[in-house]
Amino acid sequence: MQKFFRHVLVLAAAALMGLAPLAQAEAPKVATQVPGYYRTQLGQFEITALYDGAIEIDTKLLRNASATDLQRLLSRMFVGNPKMQTAVNAYLINTGSHLVLVDAGAAKLFGPSLGYVLQNMKAAGYEPAQVDTVVITHLHGDHIGGLNDASGQPLFTKAKILVAQADSDFWLSQKIADAAPAEVQPFFKMARDSAAPYLAAGQWKTFSEGSVLVPGIQAVKANGHTPGHTAYAVESEGQKLLIWGDLVHAHAVQFARPGVSIEFDIDQKQAIATRRSILKAMAASKSLVAGMHLPFPGIGHVRADGSDRYSWVPIEFAPLPTAAGQ
Repeated sequence: MQKFFRHVLVLAAAALMGLAPLAQAEAPKVATQVPGYYRTQLGQFEITALYDGAIEIDTKLLRNASATDLQRLLSRMFVGNPKMQTAVNAYLINTGSHLVLVDAGAAKLFGPSLGYVLQNMKAAGYEPAQVDTVVITHLHGDHIGGLNDASGQPLFTKAKILVAQADSDFWLSQKIADAAPAEVQPFFKMARDSAAPYLAAGQWKTFSEGSVLVPGIQAVKANGHTPGHTAYAVESEGQKLLIWGDLVHAHAVQFARPGVSIEFDIDQKQAIATRRSILKAMAASKSLVAGMHLPFPGIGHVRADGSDRYSWVPIEFAPLPTAAGQ
């Protein structure tokens, strides 16, 4: 019997030695990120966050904060300085009756790290031709560049493009563009080029503040960043989400210090007032919020941490309610 067990042990050891090289075998690196979409449910509405990519912003663009305070705020959130990564997000809302895209990303207007909304929309199971409404928070290139393909042809051929009257009037005005500083004029050209095919086709529509754009989605005035910067209040079965556009560019700083603005804000005083008002309201209501420059998927809650101080609380990854019981 002992000889038998010794024989078994010898065979087992030999087998393990033979398997050792397999355990150490190297696998090639995949070297690609997972598809950039995240899906959640709001009442009867399906919300899909779409990742356009990320860019680095120089923290020197932030205003109304000392270098020491900025460094402290960035360090405690493990955010780089002087280059701060900022996500660019868009949101697709399936109401059951309408498929609504909120912003379209940058395409390649700002380099190769952006421009993935279309790719991620397709990965999420949707095609541009299915979108019947595109609502734009404002006419900066990182929100409208993705309306067209690389040749300037429209991607959303069956959709109305809805833009706040004030933003459309400002960015599409040749007179205002001509009077703008030289470094700002490219932004006017981006807006005109992005809008051109939709204007020609009669698909470009403007709205006034407070307008209900489709049932369950209402425009909310949020100006300051641009003259017609708009947030969108989304509601289904009593559940609420505010898509607030560019209310926050630097989450590590502007939640804790809402009075910090960024150079991109056309009216910095108004942008600060808008941010303070919306942060206070969202913290009180405990409603979901989504932001175009919050860490992807950019959906979560605002928590009040004292007078004029807040924290960003992202939602957790979770199965959809319809799939939870399967």
